[in-house]
Amino acid sequence: MPKTWNIKIDKYFQASPHCLIATAHVDTFPTDLPLEPNIREPNRKSATYKQIFDSLTTQPELFFSRHGGIVLSASQVKPNKNKTQLELEIEEVSEGGSDGIINGGHTVLAFEQAKNYKCDLSKARVKVTIHIGLGEEEAKDIALASNTTSPVDSRSKVNALGDYKFIKQYLAHLEREQNRKFRIAYYQNQSGAPKNGQCNVNHLFKLLNCLDRNKYNPDGRTRTKHPPVSKTPSVITDKERERFTTLLPLLSQGLWIEQRLYEIIQEHITSPRRKGVNDLASIDTRKTILLPDSKYSFGFGAPAELALPIVAAYRVFLDKDYKWILPFDEFAEDFLQHLWNNYFRKYLISEKIAGNTVGAKICRNHEIWESLYVSAQSYLNGRLVKMVNSSKREELTLTPN
Repeated sequence: MPKTWNIKIDKYFQASPHCLIATAHVDTFPTDLPLEPNIREPNRKSATYKQIFDSLTTQPELFFSRHGGIVLSASQVKPNKNKTQLELEIEEVSEGGSDGIINGGHTVLAFEQAKNYKCDLSKARVKVTIHIGLGEEEAKDIALASNTTSPVDSRSKVNALGDYKFIKQYLAHLEREQNRKFRIAYYQNQSGAPKNGQCNVNHLFKLLNCLDRNKYNPDGRTRTKHPPVSKTPSVITDKERERFTTLLPLLSQGLWIEQRLYEIIQEHITSPRRKGVNDLASIDTRKTILLPDSKYSFGFGAPAELALPIVAAYRVFLDKDYKWILPFDEFAEDFLQHLWNNYFRKYLISEKIAGNTVGAKICRNHEIWESLYVSAQSYLNGRLVKMVNSSKREELTLTPN
């Protein structure tokens, strides 16, 4: 059943058959309207919220002229007989609707907070634009096009367009199949999602990019030899969706590599021999880091890019069809220890000694990406030679004299 909310007004007019504009009272304005059509959740710490709150509480009588207003979506709007109140019938997402706050989440949050502080809002008014009978796509289009006083990140826009649906479905499949739970932030200020870069949906795309041996192949003719760490998809085209869908079966391995690297770092910085001394650049023992899989958290901070050069080295072990040349479980741990002990640990220590502590810059150093890739090639060749020699010995053993 659709729910109803009442908005007290001074007056209203019908801007179009499907749009109504009203002057609403702030002190009785409902603060529990659904936020689904909005493309991000309001943030009390943002400059936008603070400006709205200050304007509302310092000079409430001037709020109407200083504020751009709130945009809502409702399935039906009915004025009362005296035209002093509007009844909004709203269908939420759970009911197949797309009604609620399209633009103005920070404003409604400011109303709620001002009421909690017992501020006198009796003279405050706000312009409310109500679109009637919008479909989901129409509501998203208005939300994306609405002017905002602070920038909306590209991730929120991609999510509002529904372009993350394919990766959400895949993660839901992994959760059911592998009995695990992911914590991923798909849009700006998402409640319940960590702010760690590792839990940003764009980080998952970066992990997948690192395993794309066809697009990023130093031995091929591609212009880009290694995956660009700073690149995040602002628009996911059909071609990109197809590419990432092909790479999705490798996501579990990418997440495992990252998780194991963090466990190795944890062991290194908590070793009894070290007595609390951290000799690794970009690692901050005063912070805590969370990974996308909710089982994993660590007692240190690290840049989101930290594991990407390591993950990218593993693409050497993939063929053109993104199949592992060697069984992943047979070489993954040994190869990771090889990279850590012979290259990455030494690299982080040397950067710390040199006084280089900017994590993102350290992880984007082209030389370490190249060194790890070359090391992976050498490691793979060594494993293949051993396999060939082992096969020859077996043949000689089986061949009768």
